[in-house]
Amino acid sequence: MAKIWTGPVLVLLFALSQALRDVYFSGVFQGVNFFAVILIAFSMSTIVCGVRIGRGTTALLPRIQAERATFLWMNITTAIAWSCYFFGLKTLQPSIVNTLHSAIGPLTVVALGVCGLFKFPRSTTSQPERLCYIGLAASIAALWWVTLSGGSGVEGSNPATDLSALFLLLVSGTSITISLLLSKRMNDRGFDADALTVGRYPLIIIVAVIALASSDRPLGITSISQLAMITLAAALLIALPLYVLQVGIANTAPLTGHVIRSLGPVFIFALELVDERIAYSSAVMACIILYSLFSIGANVFRGWRQ
Repeated sequence: MAKIWTGPVLVLLFALSQALRDVYFSGVFQGVNFFAVILIAFSMSTIVCGVRIGRGTTALLPRIQAERATFLWMNITTAIAWSCYFFGLKTLQPSIVNTLHSAIGPLTVVALGVCGLFKFPRSTTSQPERLCYIGLAASIAALWWVTLSGGSGVEGSNPATDLSALFLLLVSGTSITISLLLSKRMNDRGFDADALTVGRYPLIIIVAVIALASSDRPLGITSISQLAMITLAAALLIALPLYVLQVGIANTAPLTGHVIRSLGPVFIFALELVDERIAYSSAVMACIILYSLFSIGANVFRGWRQ
């Protein structure tokens, strides 16, 4: 019985941790280059999981080489996803960022299934499920309107920057969805969470190094104590939860996992009420509730049909 609950509990812990992650780092990114956080978090994940694998790394490399095309796409989509997501988190309200990032995911899965791209099997949808996807698209459009009309509750926003962030969040949500689908495929082929972590992050580490080396802007980290705090936060709020999610997804039914993750933006909205930079916005709350209802509905209808 305990094993049955392990996966869902881990996914729930991830959903709760991402609320802390997004609210905390949205403030940090106002003064710190987010590529520095990316470098710290994903280097740490890769090193720790590499050590955990230990001597097994030698045997793992030929397996990764055999699946090099899949791992290459995992690297590309992961790098795109987190770079775009953190830019959005630097710019917009955390709950809006997470909702847009999450809402495009189910629509991406449907589009991939219809088109048969990335060798994902074609799939059909029921009428109620399609209505939920229309509702998800409507919640995305509503959040765009609320943000661009100045109703998000964030002070001092720039319309041009906000528009760029909104677009990049759709890119991040699409990219991370593809990355997770590919990750699940590799999990089914016998790659565990440690192996997937070692294999999917090299590119984003390289991108972060290049971005930091070519930037003429200050890093934003001015003391050893600040570096230590950011490193600890990156470990506890980014690296560890992503590993937990990887393990959780592998041990959770897709329907259950998607439903739990659908509640993530609700947790974030509740937590960001303590952030003095963000004023309460009933319009944002309404959009998040609509997203959660349509997301859960789509997953329930799909699970029931299957």
